[in-house]
Amino acid sequence: MDSLSARAVAAAIDVARELGLKCNDEPELLADGSNVMMHLKPAPVVARVATTTGLVRKPAEHWLALDLSMAGYLRKKNFPVVPPSMELPPGPHLHDGLTLTFWEYVEHDRNYVANPPETGAFLCELHAELRHYPGYLRYLSPFTEIPLWLGEVEHWNVLNDDDLAMLRRAYGMISLQIGALELQSQPLHGDSHKRNILKTRRGLIWTDFEDACRGPLAWDVACFVRTSGENRETALKSYSSNFNLEQLEPFFAARDLQGAVWGAILSTRFADRRERAAEWMAVCRERYG
Repeated sequence: MDSLSARAVAAAIDVARELGLKCNDEPELLADGSNVMMHLKPAPVVARVATTTGLVRKPAEHWLALDLSMAGYLRKKNFPVVPPSMELPPGPHLHDGLTLTFWEYVEHDRNYVANPPETGAFLCELHAELRHYPGYLRYLSPFTEIPLWLGEVEHWNVLNDDDLAMLRRAYGMISLQIGALELQSQPLHGDSHKRNILKTRRGLIWTDFEDACRGPLAWDVACFVRTSGENRETALKSYSSNFNLEQLEPFFAARDLQGAVWGAILSTRFADRRERAAEWMAVCRERYG
C-alpha cells in the first residue's frame, strides 16, 4: 500500500468516526486500484475513497455523487444494487484532500464471476430500469474524458510525445465513427462488465456506477461483450438479438482506447499493472501509430 492508499484508509476511518460510527483501527481492504474500498468492521459499512481516479477526475466528488445517485435511484425502484449506507450519511465527504462515500456492506460470494448469459440478461434488465433515471448525465463520459486524462498525464512523463499524439489521433477517429452512427442515447451503467456484478444469497446485484453516463446502448453492450470471455456472437445473443457486431466495432475500439489510457495511469502507482498497460499501448500503436 502506497502513501495515497494509506491516506485513503485513514480518511475513511476519521470521517466515519466523526459521524459516530464505531469501527476498528484496521479495516478489511477490499480493493486498491482506481479507488480504495474497505469494510469498516464491525459495522456493515464499506468506504469508497477516490485515489487514482482522483488524480485525473477533478472534482472527484462529481463522480462519487453520481455513483450514489444512480444506486440510490435503483434501490428506490427495488432493483438489485449495492445501496448507499443508511448507517451514516453516505456523502460524498471531503477529508485530507480526498473524496469518499459510504455504502452498505453486502455479503456475497467473492469467488463467483457472473457468466455471459447471466450478465447479458441482467444488463438488459438494468437498461430497461435506467431509461427513467431523471438525473443529469454527461454524454459517454468514460470515453469523452480521455482528452482530459491525456492532458493531465502529459505532465507526468508517463507517455512519450509520439504516444500522446497517437492516442489523441485515435480518440478523434473513434469519435467520428461513433458520431456517424447517430444512435439514440439513454442512461447507461458506463462500466458494465461481469466483475461489477456480485452474487448474494438473494441473487445477483449491480455495483459501481461511478462511470454512469448517457449514450448509445452499444457502449455498455460492447463493454459486456468485450470482457465476457465468450465468443462475441454468443455473448451478444445473451443480451439481445437486436445488435450486430459491426455496429459495436467503434465501441470495442473506444473501450480498448480507454483501457490503454487508464492502464497507463494505473501503472504510475502499481508496478503489477505495467505489463498489461504495455500490452494495451502496443495494440493502439499497431492500429493508430
